[in-house]
Amino acid sequence: MSYKKLIYMILSILMISSCSKTKKEAQSNENVSAEKTETVKAQLERLKDEGFETFSYVDEETGDTLVMQQYFMAFLNRGDNRNQSKAEADSLQKLHMEHLTRMYNLGYADISGPFGDDGDMRGITIYNVPTLKMADSLVNSDPMVKSGRLSIELKPWWAGKGYGLR
Repeated sequence: MSYKKLIYMILSILMISSCSKTKKEAQSNENVSAEKTETVKAQLERLKDEGFETFSYVDEETGDTLVMQQYFMAFLNRGDNRNQSKAEADSLQKLHMEHLTRMYNLGYADISGPFGDDGDMRGITIYNVPTLKMADSLVNSDPMVKSGRLSIELKPWWAGKGYGLR
């Protein structure tokens, strides 16, 4: 067998082998995509069963299906009743922090924090609950809100499931 024929044969085998791997990889990718789609479908169904509003879309760049969920953002504003003594205000702040910790531990609030200035808007809490009514009930059970030291404004807010802060 000539040297040229041997090289041609080896290249042919490599190309066939490469095509075979590509086909297997494509089938594997299709299976992964089908599993991902199943997972997205299951996630959407579970959220729907729990009463959450959702929608999904396909990211054209990555081909990934993204699930969007409605959350509720509570803007905590300076309330009308701010004439408590320092000891009362400190006690309310402690109770407020306990409330927010409880909301987080129960899975009702995903993130919460104050703003870095001394403006009328004091902070935010993002509630991971299915309805505005439930978010309103939870935020109004905050001791700072009950006392009138803080007032609230609730807004529906959409975010992608699984995204973190950067």
